[in-house]
Amino acid sequence: MKTLTVFWVIFLFPFAVFAQSGGNDVLSQLSQAMANQSWDQAIVLFNKVINSDVAKAEMYYWTEVDKNSAVCPRMAYALADYYENARNYDKSYLFYKELTQMKSDDVNSWVSCANMQVMRGKEKDALTMYLQALKLDPNNLTANIFVGNYYYFSAEQERQKIETSYTKLSAPTRMQYARYKNSLGEVMSGDYSKAKSYLQNVLQHFPSTEAQKTLDKIQLIEKEVNR
Repeated sequence: MKTLTVFWVIFLFPFAVFAQSGGNDVLSQLSQAMANQSWDQAIVLFNKVINSDVAKAEMYYWTEVDKNSAVCPRMAYALADYYENARNYDKSYLFYKELTQMKSDDVNSWVSCANMQVMRGKEKDALTMYLQALKLDPNNLTANIFVGNYYYFSAEQERQKIETSYTKLSAPTRMQYARYKNSLGEVMSGDYSKAKSYLQNVLQHFPSTEAQKTLDKIQLIEKEVNR
C-alpha cells in the first residue's frame, strides 16, 4: 500500500517530486530559470527537456508555465516545431493554435497553424486560417498560393457539375441553355475570379510557373464561358 501511495504521488505531482530530487536535474534548473525570469536560459533548458522526453516537456508546459508569461509563446512554438518535425501534426496543430490565441496578430502563427490543418486533411479549416493570415499580410506568399489554388479547384468542381448536368440533356431548350451559361458565369465571377486575384498576387512577388499555368487555364475557361 505504501508503494502504491508513493507511485500516485509521483504520477500526480511529478514536478513537485522532481524539484526535491536535486538542483542538477534539468527540470529543476528550468524551474529555477522560470522563477528568476531568465527566459533565454529557460528556453535552452526547455528544449533539452523536449529532446530527452517530449511528454514530460508537454506536461511541464500545461501544468507549470504561466500562460501570461513572456516565455510561454516561445515554449509553445518549441513544442509545435518539435511535433511538426516529428510529423505529429495533431499535436503540432494544437500548439500552433495556442500561439494564434496568444499572438493573434502574428502572421507566421496563423500560416503555421493552417499548414498543419492541411497536413491533417482539414483544408476548409485551413482556408479560414490562411484568410486570417492574409488580413494581417495581404502579400503572404504561402497563404496566397493555397487560397488561390483552393478557389480554383473549388471552381473546377462546380464547373464540372454544371457541364455534366447540361450534357445529360438530349435536346436542351433555349431556357436550359441560358441557365447553363448563367451558371457558368456565376462560377466565373465567383471562385474563378477569387482564384485569379490571389494567384496574380503570387506572381507579383514570386515567379511561380504553376501559378501562371493555372491563370492561363482560367483565361481559357473565361473565353469559353463568354463565347
